[in-house]
Amino acid sequence: MAKITLGIGTSHTPMLNAPVSDWPKFIELDRHRVHQDKEGNTLNYEQLLALADDQIPREITEEKFLSKHTKALAALQHLHAVVKKSEIDILIIVGDDQKELYKDNNMPSILMYRGETIRNVPLASRPGPEWARKASARYYEAEFEKEYPVDTELAMHLINHLVDSEFDVSCADSIQDGHGEGHAFAFVHNRLMQDFELPVVPIFLNTYYPPNQPTPKRCFNLGQQIRKAVESWPKDKKIGVVASGGLSHFTVDEDLDNSVMTALRSKSYDDLCNIPKNKLNSGNSEIRNWICMAGACEKLDLQFMEYYPAYRTPAGTGTGLCFAHWE
Repeated sequence: MAKITLGIGTSHTPMLNAPVSDWPKFIELDRHRVHQDKEGNTLNYEQLLALADDQIPREITEEKFLSKHTKALAALQHLHAVVKKSEIDILIIVGDDQKELYKDNNMPSILMYRGETIRNVPLASRPGPEWARKASARYYEAEFEKEYPVDTELAMHLINHLVDSEFDVSCADSIQDGHGEGHAFAFVHNRLMQDFELPVVPIFLNTYYPPNQPTPKRCFNLGQQIRKAVESWPKDKKIGVVASGGLSHFTVDEDLDNSVMTALRSKSYDDLCNIPKNKLNSGNSEIRNWICMAGACEKLDLQFMEYYPAYRTPAGTGTGLCFAHWE
């Protein structure tokens, strides 16, 4: 019988791909980005700045940037080491697609990928400053396309179990020519598994885009059914589950992040399932990936959790950086 033996949660922001000297430059993007306040109301940068806590300037010094950047990269390296030594046979990746593969003409709420491989392609040219392009490019292959292995047998077993459990899942067995996996999945390949290879099963959640975002409870129940499916698979395999993304961004919300971490530490899963949906928009929406992973790994115990509220502008933009693993 197969068994889930490892759970991972990791932020995947481009702040982790950029040198710390570039963190102050993110204001160039944030000034023009559509933001949301902590209640989910849409604001521009200047409106967000007017609401910002007057303590935030203390967090955007060179010293604080360097400290958080150094600690975050150390935590990420810790997760890489954990996965490498875990002896898992397959890694299920729960991530979101930000219109990298799926658009408004077909935006699945839950999609199971069952192709034999999943492609990663170098970043195409894109508008914007060069420092930002370099940070985004680090998600992907540097020069040539690469096909990463997928465990299609487990993927099909999960699909069949989920359909029998009344989850109406979408499926894909390939990626359109010239396209590759999105950043949530590429980050796992290039930052958690950069020097070894494991077959994966990618699971796409539409965390970002209304109207068909799965509710927190649906995400947790999905995770539970993934675990039950794994445990019913008649293979002697160890399986890991990684949640890619989060926590709060682009506005850092320490209260939300702390409530999520408290629920994860105490296994207070009702609290995760009852997070108000208005709190889970924009980048915050990727917390859904963590909720799904928590459902899959509810039998495991937390071994490690680090959190750094990485503010990058006086308006309070940035990312709640979080790294955790369960065994």
